[in-house]
Amino acid sequence: MSAAQPSASQQCSSLCIPLCIALTTGSRPHDLREPQPHDPRRHRYGGHVEPLVERMIEHYGLEPLPVEGTLFASTYRSAANTPDGGPVGTAMIGMYAHDPLSRSLFHRLPSDEIWHFYGGDPIRLVLLHPDGTSTDIWLGPDLAAGHLVQYTIPAGTWQAGELHPDGTYGLFGCTMAPGFTGSGFVAATRTELLASHADRAIDIERLTVADGHATTMPDGFAT
Repeated sequence: MSAAQPSASQQCSSLCIPLCIALTTGSRPHDLREPQPHDPRRHRYGGHVEPLVERMIEHYGLEPLPVEGTLFASTYRSAANTPDGGPVGTAMIGMYAHDPLSRSLFHRLPSDEIWHFYGGDPIRLVLLHPDGTSTDIWLGPDLAAGHLVQYTIPAGTWQAGELHPDGTYGLFGCTMAPGFTGSGFVAATRTELLASHADRAIDIERLTVADGHATTMPDGFAT
């Protein structure tokens, strides 16, 4: 298990952010630091929201994921289906932030999930493996600090993720084949994770759904 925590990266430059947008959405690059047209989603989170974070939410149309609350947008679902009716492949864009709070709580999926780092500050993935071991993975822009730009999480691994404590936002993408379906998502409970990974109690207490909270996606979500 890696215990080293790298320092936060510098915020993307004025050239980096538009490039990330062009690569991930195919849209024409423009400067997200400039005010965007009014959108009814603005200020719905209450309290202080970093202006850049708010504009990223607006640009990508990010919405809170059920159960976890992670800010995300589905960008691709294949027209072709697997024999059980799910998509052959899917892709999404996600963003971690502190304000509004956006992170991933411990959950597992039935297929491998490939994570891609697009821009912003480093993000940490906490992986609890079926054999009782665990791993910390940092995705980010600093190769010297050991950051990765892509990582595959094996099927059946309990996974959680969050932004670096000193960061403003971390933009990432996830792809799956077979694709993501709501029925394949299962969130963990503290009791089961503490029984199998007691040495990760601090992360488990922070990054697990509250007792009594739903652990499965709503019926019909991402079908």
